Amino acid sequence: MPRRTDRPILPDLLQPGLALVFCGTAAGRRSAAERAYYAHPGNLFWRALFEAGLTPRLLAPAEFPQLSRYGIGLTDLAKRHSGNDDELPRDAFDAPALVARIERHAPRLLAFTSKNAARGALGHAAGYGLLDETIGGTRLFVLPSPSGQARGHWDLAPWLALSELYRSIHTVP
Repeated sequence: MPRRTDRPILPDLLQPGLALVFCGTAAGRRSAAERAYYAHPGNLFWRALFEAGLTPRLLAPAEFPQLSRYGIGLTDLAKRHSGNDDELPRDAFDAPALVARIERHAPRLLAFTSKNAARGALGHAAGYGLLDETIGGTRLFVLPSPSGQARGHWDLAPWLALSELYRSIHTVP
């Protein structure tokens, strides 16, 4: 069952100067319960970051605050709702609030962790990879969902392409 609260389910990991921010749709039930991004064991997010070379080791979901050390941040479209995308109310996604956060913190790249997240933020469908449009000066990228429920669409290749772009704009510590 989806959940709604008056405060954010997960805190944003945002600050000025980030090279890359990942944006999902909403915290899943497990992530909301553990108060950690991409916490379900079937989610490939943390493994994809490591395999793509975005982190020097495989991080556990509870270690998400450490991503800022690598110039990486996290946010999502539905800050006050949790659950599967198909369970969320139609007004759960707050694209104007996302745009305001991205314009305020101005990361170099914003990577949507699914086509659904990109569609919810941009108002139209988008394919995988680097998009022609931007939010302010922030370039946009769309990735295949790392969710276990989307395993049939999983492909590490766009994550590797994102990593190459990330390395071109950020020196990995």
